Amino acid sequence: MVHTATGKVADDFYVTGTPEVHGYLLDGDQPVIFDAGFAAFGAAYRRDIDRILGHRRPHTLLLTHVHFDHCGAARYLQRAYPGMQVAASARAADILRRPGALELMDRLNRQAGELARQWHPDLPEYPVFEPFAVDRVLADGEVIELAGGLTIEVIATPGHTWDFLSYYIPQRRILVASEAVGCPDFTSDHIVTEFLVDYQAYVDSMARLARLEVEVLCPGHGMVMTGRHAADFIARSQVAAGEFKDRIAVLLAEEGFDLERTVARYKAEEWDRQPYPKQPEPAYLLNLTARVRHLAELLPKA
Repeated sequence: MVHTATGKVADDFYVTGTPEVHGYLLDGDQPVIFDAGFAAFGAAYRRDIDRILGHRRPHTLLLTHVHFDHCGAARYLQRAYPGMQVAASARAADILRRPGALELMDRLNRQAGELARQWHPDLPEYPVFEPFAVDRVLADGEVIELAGGLTIEVIATPGHTWDFLSYYIPQRRILVASEAVGCPDFTSDHIVTEFLVDYQAYVDSMARLARLEVEVLCPGHGMVMTGRHAADFIARSQVAAGEFKDRIAVLLAEEGFDLERTVARYKAEEWDRQPYPKQPEPAYLLNLTARVRHLAELLPKA
């Protein structure tokens, strides 16, 4: 099944916030939040979390990576739930100490905030990004033990970013992989290939995740897949990665390896054709340019 709305998707597991930029909540004796989306949607995440937990509070916020649209509301949620720990990779903790990275997160979250107001004018407030720190550093292979017999396996899945972690709950066969498995298009079967720093690492990370038994797959945006759709999406995303690489190779060759023209042509084929809601244009261009530049360095020039 493919879930495109917020709410319950499996026993004690929920999509929170908004369909465009959501978070995930694992309920239990020690509730866990996965990712913190746009800063502007902080009130939406809190609203849904409070509806599910009542007077209880989340124990931990696990971040897959510290892009602006996955950690934007982290500080807002910390304020809302005193005592909640934020956990992420060592690389993520380092990034959050860099003034330039924080400035970019703030700028992109402010731009996204304008879209948030258009998409969801009913929210009571639209928080802005605030810097925060990582309380617990996680490493590949680490197992987080929760009360009630649940565990969360930490899996390093670089490629989209170097700080990327995926989270697997083996007892429930739930995989929170975010952009490590690409992003589904809201309106079609198209999958946006999401490596930014290393194509081969991205492909290798997906191959690692494809070996897991997954009943609930949580990408970064748009949809949650359950049952046969979960494994099918990972397989299709592996194919999409190769198709993206091949298409960019053709465009680079036709444009004499001019990055700007290549980016413009691919944007016209992908982003321009998608209806709203979709990724904000500045963030899309930033990410697409990084992918094209990386492939341009890998591919042979005639």
